[in-house]
Amino acid sequence: MSLQPERTVEDRLREEYFELLPDIRRVAVQLEAEIKYGLLSISLRLEEHEQVVVTSRIKECESAVEALRRRQEGSAFNSDRPQDYTLTQLKDLAGVRVLVFPPSRLTEIDGMLRKQFGVWVADPVPGYDANDKPLAYKYYGRFEETSVNVSGEYQIVSMLIGRFWEVEHSAIYKPTPRFKPVARSLAMKERSKEVLQALGAFEEQFEELRLKRIQDEEAR
Repeated sequence: MSLQPERTVEDRLREEYFELLPDIRRVAVQLEAEIKYGLLSISLRLEEHEQVVVTSRIKECESAVEALRRRQEGSAFNSDRPQDYTLTQLKDLAGVRVLVFPPSRLTEIDGMLRKQFGVWVADPVPGYDANDKPLAYKYYGRFEETSVNVSGEYQIVSMLIGRFWEVEHSAIYKPTPRFKPVARSLAMKERSKEVLQALGAFEEQFEELRLKRIQDEEAR
C-alpha cells in the first residue's frame, strides 16, 4: 500500500486560499462600492479633462502564496512549522486602486476617503529617494462585519503612474522566471525610475500651465 505524500506548506496555503475566496470577493466588492460612493461628490463635478477611475482586484492564489513566501526569512517556508503560515497575514488579498488625473485631485480624494476609512492604517508607497514624495497613498484594514480574516487595501495614485504600474507588473515586478535577471538588472531599475520621474514631470507641467491659463483668463 503506497503512502500518501505529505502535504507541503504551499498545499496547505492553497487550500486556505479557496476557503477564504468567498470572503475575499465580498471584501473587494464592498471596498469598491464604498469608495465609489465616497467619491461621488467629486466624480459628479469633474471637469472635462479630469478623470477618477476606481477598479478592484483580488489577489490570485499563486500570487498570494508567493507574496507570503517573500515575507519569510530567506524567502522560504519552514516545512517543519506549517502552522506558522496563513494567508490572513497578507494585507492586500482584496484591493482597490483609485487612478486620478490630474494629480492636484490626489490630496482632495485622500482627505475624502480618510473621513470614511479613518481607522485604516497608512502604508504609503515611497518614492525612489528619501526626499521624494510618496508615489501613492495606500491604506489597509478590515470590514469586521464582512470578514474577520480578510484585509482589504486601497491605493490612490496618479493615473499615468498607475497605468505604468499595470504594464510594469508583469514585465518588471513579477516577470516570468526566464526574464527575472532582466527585470532585476540595475539598467532596468534606472529606466523605471526615469519613466516615473518623466511621468511626474509631465503631470506637474500640465498643472502649472493649466493654472497659469486660468489666472490669465481671470486677469482679463
